[in-house]
Amino acid sequence: MNCMTRRTKGTLYILAGLVFLLMATACSQEDDVAAIRALIQKGAVLAEAHDISGLMDLTTEDIVAQGGTYNRLEIKRIIWSAFRHYGKLNILYPKPSVDLYSENNQADCAMFLLIVRKDRVVPDIKDLYDDPQGWLETVGDNADLYQLKLDMRKTDRGWRVSAAHLAPFSGMGFRE
Repeated sequence: MNCMTRRTKGTLYILAGLVFLLMATACSQEDDVAAIRALIQKGAVLAEAHDISGLMDLTTEDIVAQGGTYNRLEIKRIIWSAFRHYGKLNILYPKPSVDLYSENNQADCAMFLLIVRKDRVVPDIKDLYDDPQGWLETVGDNADLYQLKLDMRKTDRGWRVSAAHLAPFSGMGFRE
């Protein structure tokens, strides 16, 4: 009986350890998703302030855009041109989707993005943050709508964007 008790205790300790490990992993994944969404929020604030250097600090050194067509320097030029085109702007978006790949510290993030000139009126969409489909239906005809897909990599500086693909909304869907 005493031997059985030791086995039972050992099994309980192993099970408790596994449960703790699973809970820690789940919490870590939630923290990573929150960190990625916070990075996106920071990027929107920096874009509204026309802070190209700040935006580039949120990326890896080897970032590429549009499937590898544009490198870091070309991305800076494109952002500068966009800021010149829009002038003062607002960036609005619903909650981004985030898929984590824990085996290699990478993630994919997809979001819809609305870019409007600061003086343009947009319907109140803050209540639709958790409803991307409703958000799309509400804003589709009011401004320039895009789908942004980001490849994220966890570095020693935290999560950073390693690749970006931006597709405009054509009325029939997203296209290049």
